[in-house]
Amino acid sequence: MQSNKILTRLNDLHPKIIDLSLDRTKTLLKKLNHPENKLQTVIHVAGTNGKGSTIAFINEICERAGLTVNRYTSPHLVNFSERIYVCGQNINELSLTKILSECEEVNAGDPITLFEITTAAAFLAFSRTPADVTLIETGLGGRFDATNVIEKPTLTIITPISKDHVNWLGHTLDKIAFEKAGILKTGVPALIGPQHADAKLVIEEQAKKLGVKTITYSQDWELSSSLGNIYLRFEKLHSVFPIPSLQGEHQLTNAATAAIAAKLIKKSEINDDVIGAGIRSTVWPGRLQKLTTTSAKSLPNGWSLWLDGGHNPGAAEALATSLSQWQQKPLHIVFAYINSRDPKEFLRPLAHYIKTLNAITIPGEASSMSAKECKLAAQQLGITATISSDFMEAVEKIIKVSSKPGRILICGSLYLVGAVLRHEQTKLT
Repeated sequence: MQSNKILTRLNDLHPKIIDLSLDRTKTLLKKLNHPENKLQTVIHVAGTNGKGSTIAFINEICERAGLTVNRYTSPHLVNFSERIYVCGQNINELSLTKILSECEEVNAGDPITLFEITTAAAFLAFSRTPADVTLIETGLGGRFDATNVIEKPTLTIITPISKDHVNWLGHTLDKIAFEKAGILKTGVPALIGPQHADAKLVIEEQAKKLGVKTITYSQDWELSSSLGNIYLRFEKLHSVFPIPSLQGEHQLTNAATAAIAAKLIKKSEINDDVIGAGIRSTVWPGRLQKLTTTSAKSLPNGWSLWLDGGHNPGAAEALATSLSQWQQKPLHIVFAYINSRDPKEFLRPLAHYIKTLNAITIPGEASSMSAKECKLAAQQLGITATISSDFMEAVEKIIKVSSKPGRILICGSLYLVGAVLRHEQTKLT
């Protein structure tokens, strides 16, 4: 595809020294005649976990209401076009090639990161195909994230914060929260999801400095669930919504956050019936996803194959909550990780539930940790671990040595999830 060739060239423009600022993005956007200022009803989302799922819920709710949606998220799983969603579909190859070429030409070879220039490309695409609502996910942090050039969004959201990208954002929750809180804007309400006390304090301090009205979990809204429903309290009103189709207890929080966001943007088309329908029908691949692909269908009776792209301690804790409800069958993990993170921090909350772990490397990913290192980390936590060459060999090995059917969960990295989904798509063509 022509767009892939352009993306490869753009990646080569990466600055030799990364200075955390918005200057490169702002310079390019100025040359493009400020497309970021032409976007409608912008919801800007930062946080460590749940950003993508929360955006997916909001997206579905808005579309159920008959509203058009533009959406910018990252990373992608299979194709880059997933990142730029324009009025009901991922951007097509022709349009993507056109906007990337235009941004490449206007940038004129200046040093810039791939995320910065593709963020500008997304805003350019959105400005030319306007939507009723624009959903934007930060890439890393918030304060100096390329998406943080939107001067006056309609709403900002900060989902739960945990330790991730510590080399860039800081090694403590308060430092990470400070960076995430960088998306707060004076006069723009901020919806705050459940937070650790240290992160919550920092967010509140930054909001107070800027005069930002916060809608904070446990103070201004709360949720509970039973009998297949979510019970949400917000602004002295009580709403009842169905449990989302997305698996995992953490998705209840993401769905509730999306429901409140949908109410806050005050679109007349949105009501509780629409919100409930949107929550129930939301699909977001790679998040505790049960595969129904060729590989899954070829498993012996009683086996199931799952994917989860969570990759930090907070995501692991959420995953562990789900695994605690899976104990009627043995759980076998196929695991890979990025070499800039500590795999033990991710595996520790899961260790109690894991019967065996097969360590692999992420296909085609230079930053993948070696399978040997992943195996050693698992063994240090008391997990029975071995090494496989790839996920298919791991699955075959698990089934061969197991005495009874179980669940196989491929996890540790969104890049790994993407590689599996690409493999499964290839088998269908």
